[in-house]
Amino acid sequence: MVDPRTSAQRSAWWVRLLAALPWWVMNPLADAIAWLSWRVVRVEQRPLRENLTASFPTLTEAQLQQRMRDFYRGFAQVLVEVVRSVSLTPGELRRRVVLEGFEPVRAALASGSPVLLVAAHQCNWEWMLLALSLELGYPVEAAYKPLVDGWAQREMLKARSRFGARLVPAQELLPHILRGGRTPRAIAMVADQEPRTSERRHWTRFMNRDTAFFMGAEEITRVTKFPAFFLGLRRTSRGHYSVSVTPLYEPGEKLAPGALTERYARLVEAQILAAPTDWPWSHKRWKLKKSLYA
Repeated sequence: MVDPRTSAQRSAWWVRLLAALPWWVMNPLADAIAWLSWRVVRVEQRPLRENLTASFPTLTEAQLQQRMRDFYRGFAQVLVEVVRSVSLTPGELRRRVVLEGFEPVRAALASGSPVLLVAAHQCNWEWMLLALSLELGYPVEAAYKPLVDGWAQREMLKARSRFGARLVPAQELLPHILRGGRTPRAIAMVADQEPRTSERRHWTRFMNRDTAFFMGAEEITRVTKFPAFFLGLRRTSRGHYSVSVTPLYEPGEKLAPGALTERYARLVEAQILAAPTDWPWSHKRWKLKKSLYA
């Protein structure tokens, strides 16, 4: 759990300075970062090309190049938006991230039940967490994967907890949830990472490749019986997003092992196909190879 005293500290002075820049400066800055990443530094172009080619084998070279350029534009835009997180006002955040169709989530919370909210790394998931913390009306507890760099982790935790979210290391999430009992709250997690350190994996065909998924969300619902929802994030225009809700699990529902994780994988895949360049293709997502016995 993040120490509240740490999360309440102000971000580094130069981060605050960058975050105070007006959008008419930040948007061109994002364009410049995208151009440099694409033409000069060539950030992670090999895995980006390999992943896009494997998932979309029918793309022509021109189409592939366009998707790569669009990926860099989206990546750079999210980068400056994450920096802006440290200075976003509640009013600006409400204008830029809209929660749509959250009535089932709020109804479950109002009935006295905690809920599990599961998302993917689509566009600006950092702002999605801030919007949930600000707008949901109930406490939000979010799992995070600790970063190697201590300074970067401190800065990210400060930004993520600005509107009251409580951050919990992912490996401690289930014990933390159980300690909280039935207190109404939202437990948020992003679950499309590759489960390299976990033996609990669900293999499925995803984006044209054999892919391993974490079973953390499924394990939580199996143990707690909390209702679970998928949060879909969509970029509506530059710097503006909408968050939608799809049920993943209802208490009392009988699911075969892997069924909930499979539902999640299909929803993530549909989200990616609707906006292909808003997912982090440069990550080495497919290092794990499926065993013949998996």
